[in-house]
Amino acid sequence: MVEEQHPDYKLIYFNARGRAEHIRYIFAVTGIPYVDERVPKERWPELKKTMLYGMLPILEIDGKPIAQSNAVARYLARKHGLAGKDEWESMLCDVLVDTLGDLKQILWQYRTELDPFKKEEKKARLSKETIPFYLNKFEQTVAENNGYSVGNTTTWTDFVFAVALENFEQIFGPAALEGYPALKGLKQRVHELPEIAEWLTKRPQTEF
Repeated sequence: MVEEQHPDYKLIYFNARGRAEHIRYIFAVTGIPYVDERVPKERWPELKKTMLYGMLPILEIDGKPIAQSNAVARYLARKHGLAGKDEWESMLCDVLVDTLGDLKQILWQYRTELDPFKKEEKKARLSKETIPFYLNKFEQTVAENNGYSVGNTTTWTDFVFAVALENFEQIFGPAALEGYPALKGLKQRVHELPEIAEWLTKRPQTEF
């Protein structure tokens, strides 16, 4: 049996989970070899000028740089059967990832707010309105799909959610998902996949 030849992949990002971890999950589950290059923060100002659009992560495919983490993840997912069973499910994956992206953007604005008064205001609105609105929607979807974000098989969207929910618990505390059993279950299911579980034991410890 001829072993499948994969392109040379190099994932370039900071020493963080951030916008690259769901891509690392895809590589873990598919078993595809890749170089996990982690750029030290002090080197970033110099490297930024050489990077496509001046941003990370970048996936180099046979030396060709591709930007945008979700475009990269979507490409790998479609190539390796992690984008749903048909075009409809593939679209639903995109809808959920993009909607979660809206919430992440709001959370980022909160985390980077420097004015203490404004930060408290944002935190109160997040806790009472924004986060429950989004998480209740996601909870309902995952519950209806018996623990999956889309359809009844593991997709790259599950990985995006698992990474985001882990970060969410880190920001707001381990009790943050207590009211969302389906989401909590999705995160646990993903992290118990043998290949992901193995990756979790060896990945570098980072804050986010």
